[in-house]
Amino acid sequence: PFTELVFLTSYINYGGRVTDYIDLRTIDIIMRDFYRPEVLEEGHKFSDDGTYVSPTFDPANPHKSYTEYVEQLPLIAGPNVFGLHENANITCANAETFGMFDTLLSLQSKAGGGKSDARDEMIGSHAKEIEERLMKRGMFDMDAIRLMYPIMYNESMNTVLVQECIRYNKLIDVMEESLPMLQKALKGLVVLSKELEAMANSVAMNSVPAAWENKAYPSMKPLGAWADDLMARLDFIIDWVEHNAPPVFWISGFYFPQAFLTGTRQNYARKMQYAIDTISFDYPIIDQPWETLKTKPADGAYIRGLYMEGARWNPEIRSIDDSLPKQLFTSFPVMLMSPVKDRQPTEKGVYRCPIYKILSRRGVLATTGHSTNFVMWTEVPSNRTHVLNYEKQADQEEWIKAGVACFCALNY
Repeated sequence: PFTELVFLTSYINYGGRVTDYIDLRTIDIIMRDFYRPEVLEEGHKFSDDGTYVSPTFDPANPHKSYTEYVEQLPLIAGPNVFGLHENANITCANAETFGMFDTLLSLQSKAGGGKSDARDEMIGSHAKEIEERLMKRGMFDMDAIRLMYPIMYNESMNTVLVQECIRYNKLIDVMEESLPMLQKALKGLVVLSKELEAMANSVAMNSVPAAWENKAYPSMKPLGAWADDLMARLDFIIDWVEHNAPPVFWISGFYFPQAFLTGTRQNYARKMQYAIDTISFDYPIIDQPWETLKTKPADGAYIRGLYMEGARWNPEIRSIDDSLPKQLFTSFPVMLMSPVKDRQPTEKGVYRCPIYKILSRRGVLATTGHSTNFVMWTEVPSNRTHVLNYEKQADQEEWIKAGVACFCALNY
């Protein structure tokens, strides 16, 4: 009955409440640990350290045996019992600390005496700095870019570039309009409207103003890091415009990375005269610095800029491996998105790793049918316990429970 119990718990009891298919995969694997014949054996370990086991009980008084065992368990369960790395404790403590700091900042006084002048001066200084950096780059000249990169049947990346420029222009336009107005309002030259006041409060708390977030890509960075990231993204697009497509694409620099992935598949489909829905990717890992890759691959595209949480890539064994202590995130090596027609499912030795834009791992479906956060699945070589996930695909038990995933951007 164990298979049926796993299904009942994972897909009916919890499945009715959990809609994210990546979370369903995790629940399914966790339930397999508890619904199995070995659980009925005394001393069966639920965690590697042996803290949680199937207890020995007294047949004459089983209830007392179980309560005594439960009472001697740790008050707070460690990450090990859930299959998480010990670094999860650090992540949890960081989240609690930063949450408390955000609350304290929101309670800070926003007016009063000389401190108000200093606050306004600080806000104005930040706004001026961001404006100066933004003006050095400016808005993209769409007419010129369309002439340089016209719509072509055999080069979908031209369309991807134009669409990226249009999306970034909408954000730049809002920032170029609001930043000078905020500085004038702080000097008393224009009325400090409700929107400008909200923007000033956001800048004072080092958070991204809501007016900018509405036009921007998903991000969890504070304002300072967000501004640095935006400038790096704009520099990536400017370099593409001025020097043609790079040999290695910075996937974190795309406003809408799904369009880039579709364009890569479309280029190959049109080149080989295949239907695009028959094209998928292989994911070979390239163990060399991206700076040394000077030429594009014959088909597909090199990507860089991903970060892995919960594990790390070990080039010595060419597999993902346990994270080092206190190392919450690691840079993921260059990956070749290699298009393949009618790709056959991998039988074993891979972990199906999700790629997200930001660390929250949650998103909503946009009108395009894409998630605002989830980007794609990728298969990463791994030498741990092979399992078939709920979709009957090859996967790795340890990494599913550890929540291993890749991200385009961190929160700092």
